[in-house]
Amino acid sequence: MTEQHSIGSGFGATSTADEVLAGIDLTGRLAIVTGGYSGIGLETTRALVGAGARVVVPARRRSTAEEALAGLDGVEVDEMDLGDLESVRAFAERFLATGRGIDIVIDSAGIMACPETRVGPGWEAQFATNHLGHFALVNRLWPAIAPGGARVVSVSSRGHHFSGIRWNDLDWRRGYDKWEAYGQAKTANVLFAVHLDRLGEAAGVRAFALHPGGILTPLQRHLPKEEMVERGWIDENGTPLDPEGFKTPPQGAATQVWAATSPLLDGLGGLYLEDCDVAGPAPEDGERTGVKAWAVDPDQAARLWAESARRTGVDAFATD
Repeated sequence: MTEQHSIGSGFGATSTADEVLAGIDLTGRLAIVTGGYSGIGLETTRALVGAGARVVVPARRRSTAEEALAGLDGVEVDEMDLGDLESVRAFAERFLATGRGIDIVIDSAGIMACPETRVGPGWEAQFATNHLGHFALVNRLWPAIAPGGARVVSVSSRGHHFSGIRWNDLDWRRGYDKWEAYGQAKTANVLFAVHLDRLGEAAGVRAFALHPGGILTPLQRHLPKEEMVERGWIDENGTPLDPEGFKTPPQGAATQVWAATSPLLDGLGGLYLEDCDVAGPAPEDGERTGVKAWAVDPDQAARLWAESARRTGVDAFATD
């Protein structure tokens, strides 16, 4: 795997999605963006369409997505619930039936710090939605992804610092902690990109994971105002206390758009990115920057892939 170190992209924390796309023509390219109708996902869709791409947005709340994306040419909305593997299968089958290829996949949808919730056969909801749903989606869409040498972008978070993979209790049957469960799911997003890149490189498919930055978006829907006040994010009136500490949605969308399109990443893959560049290793002093070793460990990535394939019943690379 390529080492985690800056490649001098020329962009940074305040770069916007439109800025990183300047001079890049995506005419004739097709992108799938989960969560592409809210928060940074919406800004991602806008930016890609602005550069000429056609964007398919599978949405759990289809009517909400259609309203948010109204007036944007080159966007298609379909139904899909990442927490329901049958819904993922149905969407993938509908898309594959169109016979189109996929150039970009951005797995941007997610839930954060929700109350203990179970989906499917009792899986913890953050792991199931943020990771397993996207795992199943990409594997089911593989016949459309592989031929064009697509890029697959897995939107993780600095939250991966909160927890590695809890192999002895993946579904948090004991002592549920909403932030550590979120951390495990975000670590899984990085490990997914690491192993997908290893498997897909021969077909020209490269995968990246990233931290988009801190952005106040609907992702915080499960957090009570009191907790956000306690964390120093907002005041009692809901006003951000440190505006400079948060990115705007166009800035938050920039790293995933850069990951999906930058020619500087040609020939690279399996990397964790932040602030529109390749991130370095996490420092030992505990500061939450860079990437934790547990999130880019190839053995952990392979183990998670096998477990995810077992749970979802889908693996585009199975040989038996």
